Amino acid sequence: MNWLPQEVIRRKSAGLALSEGDIQRFVCGITDNSIGEGQIAALAMAIMLKGMNVEERVALAMAMRDSGQVMTWNLPGPVVDKHSTGGVGDMVSLPLAPLLAACGCYVPMISGRGLGHTGGTLDKLDSIPGYDSLPSPERLQAIVADVGCAIIGQTGDLAPADKRLYSIRDVTGTVESIDLITASILSKKLAAGLDVLLIDVKVGNGAFMSTADNAMALADALVSVANGAGVRTRALITDMNQPLARSAGNALEVEEAIALLRGEVRSERLWEVTLALAIQVLLCAGLATTAEQAREQLLTVWRNGEALRRFSRMVQALGGPADLVERPEAYLPSAEVVLPVLAPVSGVVSAIDTRAIGISVVSLGGGRLRPQDVIDPSVGLSQLVLPGEHVEAGQPLARVHASNPFKAEQAAKAVLAAYEIAEQAESTSPLIVQLFLEAS
Repeated sequence: MNWLPQEVIRRKSAGLALSEGDIQRFVCGITDNSIGEGQIAALAMAIMLKGMNVEERVALAMAMRDSGQVMTWNLPGPVVDKHSTGGVGDMVSLPLAPLLAACGCYVPMISGRGLGHTGGTLDKLDSIPGYDSLPSPERLQAIVADVGCAIIGQTGDLAPADKRLYSIRDVTGTVESIDLITASILSKKLAAGLDVLLIDVKVGNGAFMSTADNAMALADALVSVANGAGVRTRALITDMNQPLARSAGNALEVEEAIALLRGEVRSERLWEVTLALAIQVLLCAGLATTAEQAREQLLTVWRNGEALRRFSRMVQALGGPADLVERPEAYLPSAEVVLPVLAPVSGVVSAIDTRAIGISVVSLGGGRLRPQDVIDPSVGLSQLVLPGEHVEAGQPLARVHASNPFKAEQAAKAVLAAYEIAEQAESTSPLIVQLFLEAS
């Protein structure tokens, strides 16, 4: 009997579980274009409305993984990676990868572009002159083996089914399906040949998951599916009710990441979430037996400069300047206009509309309104005052970096509207909301 994609759609529309074979054949059809966009859209909508069980989720993620190249490694230590669901001022990947490499991990970190109001790690790295975020597989293997880490983008050979499926989801209202989000994220991570994966699910007014219930559902799905596919995985749910760093914007965030690796902690929350994620990776990888031991390992390689050296070697190996960490201002682009956003009254910052902060960076040209848009790496915000901190009337809440005075003024108005200032401090959201452990 002939296999028909419409029968798969019909079964899922009726709320029935799909077999592993049905899922594999459908994904093959997505990859080789033998299944049309209408049928793909129909199945995506059926999955969104009817859902999938854990076995279906695992089968879908693995079938999408197997739609392209699956990397293999022969290294003397664990191969690890981290994925964040995205936020504002979230450049944790930049210090995290070299910290982990300095502790004995091997980190082929496959990162993405900005999405909506959230910044993308690859867009940040593109602000470094000469940095090649799409090396050949052979070059990637050599750099990871030598340096211990390489932060790169997804090549067309990794999980190609995901690229076609996502483009259809994007125009059919099915982006928010947890089943499809899980498969999309994990297909690329599973294709990287990982031993350990740590997932940072953001929750709050600056995150795609604005409620704790949605964040927990996604974290649980990602952990259960990744472990079901054979990768030891944990997830942390972390707060995104305020920018994570003092800066938001591509070159500005690279500069702050370098400053952090050089020993300058500008945002305690950024440093603490970086350490929290790194601790869980070392525990999951078996490189530490207690959180205290893992934290001490990380602080040691931070203080002695080894993590900074790993970052510098990674940048140089991928074509960037050899002395970037010594002289970032000589290489990172700077904006034509820098405009302070002045506090209208004295008091304590009680809240920030974090999504509005991210959108203001996009409006400056630091993100994309359309996929084909070219990003201006120099623009963004710096020296952000964060919740719980006191400001005097006339003191800068932030500094806008813009390409012209008009854009600077417009962004300054948006940033000012995003801030709430009260007479006294209010309690801020806890940084670490919940930990999801891998299956025992």
